[in-house]
Amino acid sequence: MSRKFLNSPTAYALGMFAMMVPSQAFSSFYTYFYVEKLGLAVGLATLARTIYLIWDAVNQPMAGYLSDRTRSRHGRRRPWIFASIPLFMLAFVMVFAVPPSLHDSALFTWFLIALILFEAIATILWVNYGALFPELFTGAGLRAKASAVQQAYQIVAILIGTALTPILYEALGFGTMSVVYAAVFGLFMTLFVLNVRENESFAKEEPLPLVQAFRETLKNKELWLFYVAGSFAQTVNGLVSSMIPFYAKYALGVEEGDVTLLMASVFVSVIPLVAVWFYIVKKLGGYRSWRLAFVVYGLSVIPLWFANDLGTGIAAGICFGFGLAGFLVSPALLGSEIIDRDALRTGRRREGMYTAVGGFLTRSSGLISALAFFVVGQMFGYVSGDEPGPHPEETFRYLICIVPLCLLAVSLVVSLFLKPQPAPSIPHAQGGIDA
Repeated sequence: MSRKFLNSPTAYALGMFAMMVPSQAFSSFYTYFYVEKLGLAVGLATLARTIYLIWDAVNQPMAGYLSDRTRSRHGRRRPWIFASIPLFMLAFVMVFAVPPSLHDSALFTWFLIALILFEAIATILWVNYGALFPELFTGAGLRAKASAVQQAYQIVAILIGTALTPILYEALGFGTMSVVYAAVFGLFMTLFVLNVRENESFAKEEPLPLVQAFRETLKNKELWLFYVAGSFAQTVNGLVSSMIPFYAKYALGVEEGDVTLLMASVFVSVIPLVAVWFYIVKKLGGYRSWRLAFVVYGLSVIPLWFANDLGTGIAAGICFGFGLAGFLVSPALLGSEIIDRDALRTGRRREGMYTAVGGFLTRSSGLISALAFFVVGQMFGYVSGDEPGPHPEETFRYLICIVPLCLLAVSLVVSLFLKPQPAPSIPHAQGGIDA
């Protein structure tokens, strides 16, 4: 690859594409696969997510702390990413390649182990990948550009992970589908990691001791407000994408083969809308564009309540896509500014620790999503695909519209407590980042 490509927004975006293809397939279909196809009870699926979250509370910050302390000739982040590539591929295949003989407690045990392994390795990848962003890209304009390019690649990956997945698992089965996506991940993640170089000066800084690193992180109010607000909105991302197959079946009466069209309506529309939000972010700045995104995202879920067939479902999906695009593009600039201010205050670069904290809160959104599924399912009598209850349509209309609207209202309220700050001045990293 050319030197111009090295550390460019496009090179960085390859990593997002690589991780999001299997991750989106996982988040959109693992619940549907285990609950609707394999008959695992919703309560057991929720219990598995709860157990995982306890483990993740330790796993996330330690991954960030160890990443910040790593010193090697290849950098702090790249060695972790290299080592995780084959492990992630194996763990993803394990999630969907379930032995057909497993039922009840054995199926729950397999699901729990697969979930813990997959999410633990994903933690290492996401922490180290995310920690590279504020280091590679400095300045509001470059960060807005890099975020827009990154999110465009993410949306293409989401489209593949959602719209293509039903076609693949119908034609090949869930197990073979997982092998295909694992191979795609391995190829593009390797291309990404070979075309980024870290700033050597950042790695020369002596990291904060463990206790002090946690103390500095915990007392940063700006960080916590940013990530807590984002975690509720992130719950909407995962909840809506995972509920679309159920929503299509029970609320819209759509055949399973047409789920691809419904998902495509959301994620194809997001691709051009990312460009719209790029200009909004440049115009309004990190804070105002981030808060506006919560408002737009909340309004965008309302049409999903009124859709009643494939056509109106597609129209509602396009509306939702505009809100989703805003949430995907807007946080990167503000989040990087918060990390830069911390570096100026402490004299240390701690992208790994901060990314880990954000990752933990983001992943905790999965538990909120699972609890919402369980509670609303109990309200309307939905247990599993074998026992959908008397009102499955209401179950999934509430889960795809009312619950997201409430979550985004919480995000907006929390965001009001975060006051705008002047953007800090941070020296540029080395190596072609202005490409």
